[in-house]
Formats: sequence, C-alpha cells, structure tokens
Amino acid sequence: MALLTSNNNTNNKLNKGFHLPVSKNALIIFTRNPELGKVKTRLAATVGNKAALEIYQFLISHTVKVSEKVNVDKYVFYSENIQENDAWNDTVFRKKLQHGGDLGERMNNAFKQLLKIGYEKVVIAGSDIYELTCKDIKNSFFALETDDFAIGPAKDGGYYLLGMKQLNSAVFRNKNWGTSTVFKDTMEDLKNEKVSLLAVKSDVDVYEDIENVEIFKKYLV
Repeated sequence: MALLTSNNNTNNKLNKGFHLPVSKNALIIFTRNPELGKVKTRLAATVGNKAALEIYQFLISHTVKVSEKVNVDKYVFYSENIQENDAWNDTVFRKKLQHGGDLGERMNNAFKQLLKIGYEKVVIAGSDIYELTCKDIKNSFFALETDDFAIGPAKDGGYYLLGMKQLNSAVFRNKNWGTSTVFKDTMEDLKNEKVSLLAVKSDVDVYEDIENVEIFKKYLV
C-alpha cells in the first residue's frame, strides 16, 4: 500500500484536532483512497479497473454502514490523502493519515497514537470485508473486557481485525504482509498472551473471493 503524505491546507486542517477521547474505546478503519487503477489491483487483473473500483466503493459503503452503528470513537485512516465530503461522514469518523513504510508500521503508528491519548481498547479493521458485521466489531470490544487481544482470522491466512489494550509492536514486525502466513506468525507473537479468536471471514482480494457471491454479480457483467 503506497503512502503519499499530502501537505495541502485542507488535509492539515482535518488531520488536526479530534484528540480528546469521548469513549474509552476506539475503532480504526484503514482504507485506501478509491482511485481508478490503484485499488484492488489483483481483482482488477480479472474484472478490470472500473469494476474493481466500483466493488471497492461498495465495500467502503458497507464498512461505513456496519461501523457507524458501533458506539465507540471511530477513526478512518486514509492511505494517501484525507478526503472531505466522501463516504466517511466527517461528523461520525475522525479523519487521519496513515504513516509508515509498510502496513505493519502504519498499523503500529495508528495504535500507538490512539493508545497514547488515553483509549483503553483499540480495534483496527480493514475496509474490504463484505462479511464484516456490526456484531463482529462489538464482539471484539467485548472480548477485550477479559482478554488482552482479539483477532479475526481471514480465510486467506491473514486477519481482518485486530484489537488490543496495550501496544504490542512485535505483531507488526517481520511479517510478509498480504501472504498466507500473517495470521500464523501473529499468533506466534501472541502465544503467551490471552487472545480471543473471532469468526473466520473472507476479505475481497481476487476474483475467486466474489465469483459466487450474489451481491457482486452486478459488477461483473
């Protein structure tokens, strides 16, 4: 995931503030800026750039719908630049930029930032999980009442959600992001911790992830 930091005044304005927690819990959504030819590239190799963008925009809308119902402070971290008047309602989502060299470093920085300002439980999720529900997110915060970590395994060997109460930077290091070893390697890092496992879900990366899912067929004609 490429990261381009914008210096424009609008982005700087939006990326400031929002520093005081209202809730004890925070939800982070990592999202790519939806641009033609730059999202879901493995899927686009089969369905084309236009269809891949439309599918990703649909997935964003789905993520907004399920996450806005969760009664926690909600943050959306953009990959390239912060957007106004987009699917992420400014009155619901606090808008930030991802910072770091790879996905692990960017997630680590996001967790560090929010735990540092006083959140007691922080959960991160992606924006491309069609199977993600409001209940899944709520369950992750509930699991952190008794366990130190919550993780939602993805069918492809990664994970779609990770929650923690204290920063554990080890889970973000030495990972081959985007491969089938990420969940296994993360669980190895957490072998001495109290971890709650959530239901296994499928994310959307390649054509095979959606070919038999009815809701996506309209994008494949």
